Amino acid sequence: MSPRARLTALSHQVSTAAKSGVNVTQSRTLASSMSQTPSAGCCNTPAVIGKGYKEKGTWTTVDGLKTYATGPSSAKKGILVVYDIFGFFPQTLQGADILATSDKDRQYKIFMPDFFEGKPADISWYPPDTDEKGKKLGQFFQTSAAPPKTISKLNAVMQQLKSSNPDISDWGIVGYCWGGKIVNLVSQAGTAFKAAATCHPAMVDPKDAPEVTIPILTIASQDESKDDVGKYEAALKVPKQVEWYDDQIHGFMAARGDLEDDKVKAAYERAYQTVLGFFHQHL
Repeated sequence: MSPRARLTALSHQVSTAAKSGVNVTQSRTLASSMSQTPSAGCCNTPAVIGKGYKEKGTWTTVDGLKTYATGPSSAKKGILVVYDIFGFFPQTLQGADILATSDKDRQYKIFMPDFFEGKPADISWYPPDTDEKGKKLGQFFQTSAAPPKTISKLNAVMQQLKSSNPDISDWGIVGYCWGGKIVNLVSQAGTAFKAAATCHPAMVDPKDAPEVTIPILTIASQDESKDDVGKYEAALKVPKQVEWYDDQIHGFMAARGDLEDDKVKAAYERAYQTVLGFFHQHL
């Protein structure tokens, strides 16, 4: 079985688990209200560090989960980050720091909980180009990364964050890869969030789209299905933005991003500017 076929099978497994176990009530193409031009404040992202990045935030505990927190305590807007299945990687932490303070007109307090509680997937399992890797990834998706389990933790985290940060008036959410699926599932009726972004999302399901109730950004890589993303985009009923990075791999904004490669680094920076611009308009 090819890696793409294994990924398709894994996507089906997780989507089925999500539908059976989650209460969902808990491009290039823009909606007519969108502008492709970000605010001036969104264009001042700091220089991206290719190797040896040292995070700027602090580590705290939220609802029992180790959590990376970054951004000014005076921020009035908050963003929850759902990392990819590989957990806390320097590329993902650097992305959180970029989101926190790069928009000079609107800074954010960012929180990234450790939903896997210190036991993320091994990055050597990806891509799943052997039966053994595919089996390990499949087991991880059905256990540690099962959507019902994650969403339960996420809801509890948000309850505590809202209580402990009363000055934050609105919340956004960003998810990478697997985290993009979680974002779709928590951006439906009754959501705690005002705007959402998915970065190279895994398990894109057009059937999720009509249920999304908040503005949503999708940043897609060369490895996402154009057919699935196109159908998903067409089915959205909310303000939307889809941007394709056809020369970048799945995961380039997070754990799999090779930031020592100038081309990847430039795409990484541009993609984070896009996320900032979207939140500046919708959050």
